Amino acid sequence: MALYQFFPNYIWNLSVAIAMASGAEIGEIVDMCQPIRDAADKGADAGTPQFMAEWAKMADKLSALADEDLAKGRKFSAADKLRRACLYYTTAERMQGHGHPGRMETFRKAQNAFKAYVEYGRENCERVDIPYQGKSIPGLLTRAEGVEGPAPCVLFVNGLDSCKELLYWTFLPKELARRGISTLCIDQPGTGETLRVHELPATPFTEEWATPCFDWLAAHPEIDADRIGISGISLGGHFVGRAAAFEPRFASAAVWGANHNWAEVQQKRLKSEGENPVPHYWKHVMWVFGASDMDDFFKKIEGMNLNGVMEKIRMPFLVTHGAEDRQISLDYAHQAYDQLVNSERRELKIFTPREGGVEHVGADNMSFGRHYIADWFAETLGGHTG
Repeated sequence: MALYQFFPNYIWNLSVAIAMASGAEIGEIVDMCQPIRDAADKGADAGTPQFMAEWAKMADKLSALADEDLAKGRKFSAADKLRRACLYYTTAERMQGHGHPGRMETFRKAQNAFKAYVEYGRENCERVDIPYQGKSIPGLLTRAEGVEGPAPCVLFVNGLDSCKELLYWTFLPKELARRGISTLCIDQPGTGETLRVHELPATPFTEEWATPCFDWLAAHPEIDADRIGISGISLGGHFVGRAAAFEPRFASAAVWGANHNWAEVQQKRLKSEGENPVPHYWKHVMWVFGASDMDDFFKKIEGMNLNGVMEKIRMPFLVTHGAEDRQISLDYAHQAYDQLVNSERRELKIFTPREGGVEHVGADNMSFGRHYIADWFAETLGGHTG
């Protein structure tokens, strides 16, 4: 199994693959991508304005079609169009460099479309805001199904360039809900709304924001404070490792991609080793970490290394990784697992060509990752697997 290769570069193909995994329609993908195929030949960065124009145009059309549905009282039909509109706006915005004209307007359109999609589609998804540093961390709470009394819950965190809406569309929250577990997808500092609206940059030290999130969940009347887990995708692999080590009240942890030594990965990327996740990469990471220049960026991420940290973890911990990950070497998954010497239950799951999910965070097929992680939490937090 391999990544869908519509364009001549990995970064653009990755965005298409994520959109498809998140529920895009293949016909709409073709209509958006065909006109910009030549633009991709200029490199991953140069053609991104054309990328945004085509994807936002499709999203605008879907929003208009949703309005026609709403005029006839057809809310469910409108909701599905708004879902895809949000996805396409989000993908278009994600591909742009920091400060690109129209980026924030596109982000706001995505947020508005998602809110309407949840309302009209009656999604199992509630917007929440967790107080943090005088501002807030926004989240999407999906409730466990078929549970009487407080349910277990998983705090689900972003990678470098994802957002809570894309976390929701990994469909891990849906798989957890049917297993009797709630999920809170968040935009932690450095991602999504928290970065764009509240201007809160990322920090290597997850516990600074994971502890307030844990406290919020533990105080929620529908959540069992003794059965709160944490999971993260991509760079979330670093954040989860830190949280599990320094916030021991989490009951279980799982990473969707092992980001064991992200500081070292950046040194490799300076030498053009491996693939980048987004265009305009260095501009993006400096924005995420609130860095003034490259020297400042590398100073801020010195702590992005879990050597000497994983040994502190005692809770059950699952490491998953794609065998052919082109961004984060498989070696890091083995390093993370090997250092979990004090975990009461550790597991390493490598997704191979036999099943799929071999690319970074299973971008070629996310179904295997979400099912495996959902089953892990069902087994370690007290849910059910069928």
